[in-house]
Amino acid sequence: MTEPARYAVWAPKPERVRLVVDGTEYPLERGSDDWWGTDAVMPVVGARYGFRIDDDDAVRPDPRSRFQPEGVHGPSEVVDPERFAWTDESWTGRPARGAVVYEMHVGTFTPEGTLDAAAAKLDHLVELGVEFVELLPVNGVNGEWNWGYDGVAWYAVHAPYGGPDAYDRFVDTAHALGLGVIQDVVYNHLGPSGNYLPLYGPYLVQGLANTWGDSVNVEDPEVRRFVLDNVRMWFRDHHVDGLRLDAVHAIRDTSRPHVLADMASETDAFSAFVGRPLSLIAESDLNDPVMFRPREAAGYGLAGQWSDDFHHAVHVAVTGETNGYYADFAPLSALAKVLESGFFHDGTWSSFRGGRHGRPIDRGTSPTTALVVANQNHDQIGNRAAGDRLAATVSDEGLVIAAALTLLGPFTPMLFMGEEFAASTPWQFFTSHPEPELGKVTAEGRIKEFAQHGWDESTVPDPQDPSTFQNSKLDWADTTSERGTAILRAYRVLVALRRTDEAFVDHRYEANAVRFSEDGRWLVLTRGLLGPTAAPVHVVVHLADGTAEVPVPDTTGEVLYAFGDVTVPDGTASVQFDGRGVVVLR
Repeated sequence: MTEPARYAVWAPKPERVRLVVDGTEYPLERGSDDWWGTDAVMPVVGARYGFRIDDDDAVRPDPRSRFQPEGVHGPSEVVDPERFAWTDESWTGRPARGAVVYEMHVGTFTPEGTLDAAAAKLDHLVELGVEFVELLPVNGVNGEWNWGYDGVAWYAVHAPYGGPDAYDRFVDTAHALGLGVIQDVVYNHLGPSGNYLPLYGPYLVQGLANTWGDSVNVEDPEVRRFVLDNVRMWFRDHHVDGLRLDAVHAIRDTSRPHVLADMASETDAFSAFVGRPLSLIAESDLNDPVMFRPREAAGYGLAGQWSDDFHHAVHVAVTGETNGYYADFAPLSALAKVLESGFFHDGTWSSFRGGRHGRPIDRGTSPTTALVVANQNHDQIGNRAAGDRLAATVSDEGLVIAAALTLLGPFTPMLFMGEEFAASTPWQFFTSHPEPELGKVTAEGRIKEFAQHGWDESTVPDPQDPSTFQNSKLDWADTTSERGTAILRAYRVLVALRRTDEAFVDHRYEANAVRFSEDGRWLVLTRGLLGPTAAPVHVVVHLADGTAEVPVPDTTGEVLYAFGDVTVPDGTASVQFDGRGVVVLR
């Protein structure tokens, strides 16, 4: 086994650092680069260790700890990063752009809430036809359960999930089944409990906070290296195929190149070394194509970014909700613009933000698949007052329409766990902070967040109540219910269509066109306009009650996919939801 060469820690702030290994203390020597180390004791796999800083007798975890078996406040455990016997040598991977992605929270995906239990369910994803599973953050976090975005041990895999060994088993199993793995990571802030990094050095910029806490000091060379090494760790040691970068708009960096460009550069270099595609996808609220513009064109060179505009437009279309940030998306023209142009806010006025927002995408040079879209995701469900899914209020027809726009549209589609079988369980915001005061502040903060949406405070569950977590677990019996069976069948058909019709994976903006009726509440998305041999394909959706007569261009030799109650003017067909939600007209 390849064990760490020596104990070492970067700590420019303290005057004295002592190493404690299995209860025995050793003094450390400061190097000229502010790295402290010792040759008095060599790391042994399984040893528990930590550091005493200055005159503090408390033992603090290693900032680069690979495992926190006793939680984020306990000692670190020595882990050999090359200990795992991988069997994925033949895995060649695939680019994330254009693939079907499935977002999963390990703790609520199965009753057990572990990585091994999730791995045992991966056959379900294979049968569904998805190509990537995207895990919400799995790094060390305070308490037993959490969404993961309060993480403080960036290099460690959360112990209740099974730790690093279970994580590697999960990735190895996924690769054996032909599934890529994308890991959600958070580099914009650290959680409120268990963050000991400021004791060691200037990891945070004090007084320069984002929504969730003090900003990470990525302009400091060593802190920047701490972040970039973490990026490399997931690819090198855990064999993941991509990273989803949480809320990059909250990363403060005035240096050039931007830290995101540095991440992309290092990822591309390592991709060339291992000989398989590796992808970085940003969650960004900026609506700025700089995220996925090539670095040669002054962009950051990421594979893509999430598009909230798509979610908002589809959500309003199938639910009619127009409160809060949904207000700008009330007309059907908003959905039409998103489908044709990528962003709705591309320099337009945002009433929710009170100003102009976003920049237009260069449709001639940027692929549509650089945008990752979803009609449901952890944020958009979990940040509702009751954590209710679309299935709680939307009809079967509405669910399939939302799925069709997501899976047959021009972007990279992402599904949120359970939506494919109309999960009856909510997905709520939950925490398990051991500190009562922190739990109280968290619960009160959630109630305040919902004031501008006009939601009833009494419907907001207590994040600290264990039932909030338990209620959010998937009920796999839903897959065999009458409703779940019908929706699951529809999803499988829709995913399969992407493999059987070239038009549905055409990534050129100019290959798509939209026609719609604001009054009639119907929309026709035409895909594959530039196909050299195959005819264009029309996706027709009707978003109102009753029957809509939808004018469709000449369909000779084409295939028409219709969702809702639709009549084609030439009288050849009347299309109604049939349990699959998919009707093929030839």
